[in-house]
Amino acid sequence: MVRSKKTTKPSHKNFEPKIVAFCCNWCSYPAADGAGVSRLQYPTNIRIVRVMCGGRVTPGFVLKAFELGADGVLVATCHFEDCHYMFGARRAADVHKITEKLAEMIGIEKERLKLDWISSAEATKFAKVATEFTEMVRKLGPSPIKKVATNNRNKIREGIE
Repeated sequence: MVRSKKTTKPSHKNFEPKIVAFCCNWCSYPAADGAGVSRLQYPTNIRIVRVMCGGRVTPGFVLKAFELGADGVLVATCHFEDCHYMFGARRAADVHKITEKLAEMIGIEKERLKLDWISSAEATKFAKVATEFTEMVRKLGPSPIKKVATNNRNKIREGIE
Protein backbone atom coordinates (compact mmCIF):
# COMPACT_ATOMS: atom_id res chain seq x y z
CA MET A 1 0.00 0.00 0.00
CA VAL A 2 1.40 3.33 -1.07
CA ARG A 3 0.57 6.33 1.03
CA SER A 4 0.20 9.60 -0.72
CA LYS A 5 1.65 12.70 0.84
CA LYS A 6 -0.84 15.40 1.58
CA THR A 7 0.28 18.79 0.50
CA THR A 8 -1.24 21.53 2.51
CA LYS A 9 -1.00 25.21 1.86
CA PRO A 10 0.26 27.19 4.80
CA SER A 11 -2.51 29.02 6.60
CA HIS A 12 -2.00 32.76 6.80
CA LYS A 13 -5.25 33.69 8.54
CA ASN A 14 -3.50 34.39 11.87
CA PHE A 15 -0.48 35.99 10.22
CA GLU A 16 0.05 39.67 10.96
CA PRO A 17 2.58 41.18 8.56
CA LYS A 18 5.22 43.68 9.57
CA ILE A 19 5.16 46.64 7.21
CA VAL A 20 7.81 49.35 7.02
CA ALA A 21 6.65 52.63 5.46
CA PHE A 22 9.27 55.14 4.36
CA CYS A 23 7.35 58.44 4.35
CA CYS A 24 8.43 61.76 2.90
CA ASN A 25 8.79 64.49 5.53
CA TRP A 26 6.80 67.04 3.54
CA CYS A 27 3.84 65.10 2.19
CA SER A 28 3.18 61.49 3.17
CA TYR A 29 4.39 61.82 6.76
CA PRO A 30 1.95 64.69 7.45
CA ALA A 31 -0.75 62.59 5.72
CA ALA A 32 -0.03 59.70 8.10
CA ASP A 33 -0.10 62.14 11.01
CA GLY A 34 -3.38 63.56 9.72
CA ALA A 35 -4.84 60.07 9.52
CA GLY A 36 -3.95 59.51 13.15
CA VAL A 37 -5.26 62.90 14.30
CA SER A 38 -8.50 62.32 12.37
CA ARG A 39 -8.76 58.85 13.94
CA LEU A 40 -8.93 57.17 10.56
CA GLN A 41 -8.56 53.44 10.86
CA TYR A 42 -5.52 51.77 9.34
CA PRO A 43 -3.51 48.72 10.46
CA THR A 44 -1.24 49.06 13.45
CA ASN A 45 1.37 46.77 11.86
CA ILE A 46 2.82 49.69 9.91
CA ARG A 47 6.03 51.20 11.23
CA ILE A 48 6.74 54.60 9.75
CA VAL A 49 10.26 55.75 9.01
CA ARG A 50 10.37 59.48 8.30
CA VAL A 51 12.77 60.43 5.51
CA MET A 52 13.35 63.92 4.19
CA CYS A 53 12.49 62.79 0.67
CA GLY A 54 11.16 59.62 -0.93
CA GLY A 55 14.01 59.96 -3.43
CA ARG A 56 16.38 59.31 -0.53
CA VAL A 57 15.13 55.73 -0.14
CA THR A 58 17.67 53.44 -1.78
CA PRO A 59 17.37 49.75 -2.64
CA GLY A 60 19.65 49.17 0.34
CA PHE A 61 17.09 50.69 2.73
CA VAL A 62 14.34 48.47 1.35
CA LEU A 63 16.38 45.27 1.31
CA LYS A 64 17.67 45.95 4.84
CA ALA A 65 14.07 46.31 6.03
CA PHE A 66 13.33 42.84 4.62
CA GLU A 67 16.51 41.44 6.16
CA LEU A 68 15.45 42.80 9.56
CA GLY A 69 12.05 41.12 9.37
CA ALA A 70 9.69 43.26 7.30
CA ASP A 71 7.10 41.40 5.26
CA GLY A 72 6.35 44.42 3.06
CA VAL A 73 7.80 47.86 2.36
CA LEU A 74 5.84 50.95 1.36
CA VAL A 75 7.55 54.06 0.01
CA ALA A 76 5.19 57.04 0.16
CA THR A 77 6.34 60.27 -1.40
CA CYS A 78 5.08 63.58 -2.80
CA HIS A 79 3.27 63.91 -6.09
CA PHE A 80 5.73 64.83 -8.85
CA GLU A 81 4.54 68.43 -9.13
CA ASP A 82 4.53 68.95 -5.33
CA CYS A 83 7.99 67.63 -4.52
CA HIS A 84 9.91 70.03 -2.27
CA TYR A 85 13.17 68.85 -3.82
CA MET A 86 11.82 69.08 -7.39
CA PHE A 87 13.23 65.74 -8.51
CA GLY A 88 12.81 63.52 -5.43
CA ALA A 89 9.48 61.92 -6.31
CA ARG A 90 10.70 61.12 -9.83
CA ARG A 91 13.90 59.67 -8.42
CA ALA A 92 11.82 57.53 -6.03
CA ALA A 93 9.88 56.16 -9.01
CA ASP A 94 13.09 55.33 -10.90
CA VAL A 95 14.72 53.72 -7.86
CA HIS A 96 11.53 51.73 -7.14
CA LYS A 97 11.78 50.02 -10.54
CA ILE A 98 15.37 49.02 -9.80
CA THR A 99 14.45 47.85 -6.30
CA GLU A 100 11.66 45.65 -7.68
CA LYS A 101 14.11 43.95 -10.04
CA LEU A 102 16.68 43.41 -7.29
CA ALA A 103 14.03 42.05 -4.93
CA GLU A 104 12.79 39.55 -7.52
CA MET A 105 16.37 38.43 -8.13
CA ILE A 106 16.75 37.45 -4.47
CA GLY A 107 13.31 35.85 -4.14
CA ILE A 108 11.07 38.64 -2.88
CA GLU A 109 7.79 39.05 -4.76
CA LYS A 110 7.39 42.53 -6.21
CA GLU A 111 3.93 42.70 -4.62
CA ARG A 112 5.71 43.10 -1.27
CA LEU A 113 6.95 46.50 -2.45
CA LYS A 114 4.73 49.50 -3.01
CA LEU A 115 5.36 53.05 -4.14
CA ASP A 116 2.62 55.63 -3.82
CA TRP A 117 2.27 59.38 -4.09
CA ILE A 118 0.39 60.90 -1.16
CA SER A 119 0.13 64.63 -0.45
CA SER A 120 -0.10 66.11 3.03
CA ALA A 121 -3.82 66.76 2.49
CA GLU A 122 -4.57 63.10 1.66
CA ALA A 123 -4.88 61.51 5.10
CA THR A 124 -7.76 59.37 3.86
CA LYS A 125 -5.63 58.12 0.96
CA PHE A 126 -2.80 57.23 3.34
CA ALA A 127 -5.16 55.14 5.48
CA LYS A 128 -6.60 53.44 2.37
CA VAL A 129 -3.18 52.66 0.86
CA ALA A 130 -1.88 51.35 4.21
CA THR A 131 -4.92 49.11 4.67
CA GLU A 132 -4.91 47.71 1.12
CA PHE A 133 -1.16 47.08 1.15
CA THR A 134 -1.32 45.32 4.51
CA GLU A 135 -4.12 43.07 3.24
CA MET A 136 -2.11 42.20 0.12
CA VAL A 137 0.96 41.30 2.17
CA ARG A 138 -1.18 39.28 4.58
CA LYS A 139 -2.39 37.19 1.61
CA LEU A 140 1.22 36.62 0.49
CA GLY A 141 2.21 35.36 3.93
CA PRO A 142 5.54 35.79 5.70
CA SER A 143 8.49 37.10 3.74
CA PRO A 144 10.73 34.37 2.32
CA ILE A 145 13.75 36.46 3.31
CA LYS A 146 12.78 36.48 6.99
CA LYS A 147 13.41 32.75 7.32
CA VAL A 148 16.81 32.96 5.61
CA ALA A 149 17.86 36.01 7.66
CA THR A 150 16.81 34.34 10.92
CA ASN A 151 18.74 31.19 10.05
CA ASN A 152 21.84 33.24 9.21
CA ARG A 153 21.61 35.22 12.47
CA ASN A 154 21.23 31.97 14.43
CA LYS A 155 24.30 30.49 12.72
CA ILE A 156 26.30 33.59 13.56
CA ARG A 157 25.16 33.46 17.20
CA GLU A 158 26.07 29.78 17.43
CA GLY A 159 29.54 30.57 16.12
CA ILE A 160 30.01 33.31 18.72
CA GLU A 161 28.80 31.31 21.72
